[in-house]
Amino acid sequence: MTAKLQPDRGPQPHPAASELHRLLAQLHAGDVDALAAIYDRTARELYGLALWRCGAEDEAEDALQDVFVRLARKPPDPAKLRDPRAYLLTMARRSACDVLRRRRPAEPLEGLLLTAPEVSPELPVDAATATRHLARLSEVQREAVYLRYFTDLTFAEIGAVTEVPTFTAASRCRTAVERLRRLMGVER
Repeated sequence: MTAKLQPDRGPQPHPAASELHRLLAQLHAGDVDALAAIYDRTARELYGLALWRCGAEDEAEDALQDVFVRLARKPPDPAKLRDPRAYLLTMARRSACDVLRRRRPAEPLEGLLLTAPEVSPELPVDAATATRHLARLSEVQREAVYLRYFTDLTFAEIGAVTEVPTFTAASRCRTAVERLRRLMGVER
């Protein structure tokens, strides 16, 4: 007996997507309290993406504020959303890009300490050193690393959020990781 292969249905929504979908439906129906619940569940992740994209805390805060102002003014139709988490991440990315377009000359990321949620004792690199190395990546590479390793998105989901093909998203991430390995002196 041979097993039937199931067709690839593409990236599956994040497990918390149904809760976000419900909250966005409430917001769309006029329940303003749902906006606070959406903020509580997503702000940290959205802010993290904006911070990695912009490189400055005040600009990331501006981008995050813009996301929630837009949500409050015009909530999305939940019937048209497949993955509300990806939708919100895309909003945060676009807001961060808007902030970057308005940016005055940028300050380097060196003063900003970015730490991973889990630190590996095998790596001989502290957070400050890792931050300096991350600052040497391009904006799109930093963004790909954040989305892959801090928000646990697949390459297809990263492509959807950043509006590039899946292959491009994977390539950006792979290139960034290879460059970080070289900068940190870590052998494969």
